[in-house]
Amino acid sequence: MSDVETPKSGGFNWLLLIPLVIALGLGTMAALSFQISPEDRSSLPSAFEGRPAPALDLPPLNPMAEGPTTADLSKPGIKMVNFWASWCAPCRVEHPVLKEIARAGTPIIGVNYKDSAENAQSFLDELGDPFASVGTDENGRTAINWGLYGVPETFVIDGEGNVLLRHAGPITRSIYEQRFAPLLNP
Repeated sequence: MSDVETPKSGGFNWLLLIPLVIALGLGTMAALSFQISPEDRSSLPSAFEGRPAPALDLPPLNPMAEGPTTADLSKPGIKMVNFWASWCAPCRVEHPVLKEIARAGTPIIGVNYKDSAENAQSFLDELGDPFASVGTDENGRTAINWGLYGVPETFVIDGEGNVLLRHAGPITRSIYEQRFAPLLNP
């Protein structure tokens, strides 16, 4: 006989539980991450809140109009800067809310992001134009300067040109009421 022992049958191998425990742990962490509300996900930090807004000097979407400039940001009163694109589905979702905000008297400066002028104008012709002025950011340089995460993204600017709020994602009715209305209708 040899000195090598053979495993005894009928014993439970506890090492088989390790992958199961790891899978359950990862599943629990994933489930908890989905409990974060959309409002919390959209409140990503902005280096500009409470500070002057970055420069804004863009060619106009419509050649017959003037493009938005930094001077527009320091005009008296609250205003918004909204980055959007015709190819952006969430931009369509927020568009009715932007039109309501504009009708209520808050000027919205539109920045059309990496889009063709023809597609952008068709988007506004179809859905309506809530913007006081619209500039084009074809190469995305202005978006980089503003620290954009993606479109849509909206900034609330005070009468001195300082950023009061940054919101990434579409503005829904509930987001408007919770985050924007207190600033736009004090």
